[in-house]
Amino acid sequence: MNYDVIIAGAGAAGLYAATNLPADAKILLLAKKELLLCNTALAQGGIAGVYNSPEDKTSLHENDTYIAGGFQNNHRTVHMLVEEAAQDIGRIIDLGVQFDKKPDGDYHRTLEGGHSRRRIFHHKDATGREIAEKLLAHVRTLPNVEIRDATMLCDVKKTKTGFSALILGADGYETVNSHFFIMATGGIGRVYEFTTNSAIATGDGIMFAYNLGAMIRGLSLIQFHPTAFNNRHTRECFLISEAVRGEGAYLLNCDGERFMHRYDDRLELAPRDVVSNAIVLESRRTGSDEFFLDITHKDPEEVKKRFPMIYQNLLDQGYDMTTDRIPVYPCQHYLMGGIQVDPDSRTKVPGLYACGECSNTGVHGNNRLASNSLLEALVFSRHAAQDIARRLRQETDFDTVEFDPRADAPCIPHGIRTELRHILQESYFVIPDGEKIKQNFGRVCGLLRELEDGNYRIDPNYVEARATATIAFLILNEALVEEKGV
Repeated sequence: MNYDVIIAGAGAAGLYAATNLPADAKILLLAKKELLLCNTALAQGGIAGVYNSPEDKTSLHENDTYIAGGFQNNHRTVHMLVEEAAQDIGRIIDLGVQFDKKPDGDYHRTLEGGHSRRRIFHHKDATGREIAEKLLAHVRTLPNVEIRDATMLCDVKKTKTGFSALILGADGYETVNSHFFIMATGGIGRVYEFTTNSAIATGDGIMFAYNLGAMIRGLSLIQFHPTAFNNRHTRECFLISEAVRGEGAYLLNCDGERFMHRYDDRLELAPRDVVSNAIVLESRRTGSDEFFLDITHKDPEEVKKRFPMIYQNLLDQGYDMTTDRIPVYPCQHYLMGGIQVDPDSRTKVPGLYACGECSNTGVHGNNRLASNSLLEALVFSRHAAQDIARRLRQETDFDTVEFDPRADAPCIPHGIRTELRHILQESYFVIPDGEKIKQNFGRVCGLLRELEDGNYRIDPNYVEARATATIAFLILNEALVEEKGV
């Protein structure tokens, strides 16, 4: 099958790209697993932006983004992000997204760490899911977009006319071709032992782009969210949103004491990297990894109304957040780096674009400001679609590549991904361990070579293991290069 554009990923970036592509473009949208299983749908806090707000200014949003990012942000893309926020927030409202409103009819904007104004638009505490559902509903009405869920992208090759991709769906392996390709495959959380990310977040798109020759930048810039629910058992840790602290929750140590004053004057509303570092340092000081969020001093009915999903999730775990302290600890949450792109989301590989969490637009600098991620996904996927629209030609020629999925070959050995996750967890957590990085890097290189050179069946387990090994290699290699000052 031949398409003008193939989009890998059905989160906010992939769906919004499809929404903004020309109506006469033939588009294939791939979702690795079920639709709405993506990091977008897990985003609780909201989407940041200055939209119909006389108390706020884009210059303030821009400055907050720089401060959170350690002033290592790309100035051009940050300016685009904050100046175009109103355009894309308005558009998704037109597409049916329902943000919470106050009794006077104005939108309720919440506050999160690092923001100097209340500018976070939200749908209770399930904003990402609301956006994903409404975007998906719209894309399903577009006759030029073919959506395939439960379809694994197994390989991508460059051709003279664009790209060939090997995909695996319910009917087996198939080769599809396109003139343009958009990677919108999300984050890398599942390369860690503990993460807030969904099961799809294994870094596949970054691996494919890297193998195609795209530049990968800032993969060691990983954000560890300070307040994931600490159940000590499940790999996927559900998030206790930044907005809970924004609405007044206290962060307590094992002795039930607030401690952020020892580390930052902004207390609980310091940026995420600051709070995560403070927790780890406080853990070393007290000799305990027990930490809690406490919002029991707030009106119980308001808490339940504001955070219904978090409230219910915690009830399912045996905690009532209106009366109980919530056990929390940092875990992997977001990737600031990724596939290097220009302001129109183009990579250095002609025809290859990347947007959303798998891309590196430079807007986040060294640390993402809360709730800028959904906005980034919208703004820069729209730019990708608009740039493709300018380049689309009514071409009928498609080169194709013959893929060998090695269907009769053995599956990968058991335990490779488990070992890789453990290596990253112990080597490159909140405060990286330089000695562990040096000790483990050789083993990661060996596992990656085994997967690349071994004659294994190209199935979902193989693709995700190879992606995990590639991501681990890139993270640790980047950390070693930075340590040497190269």
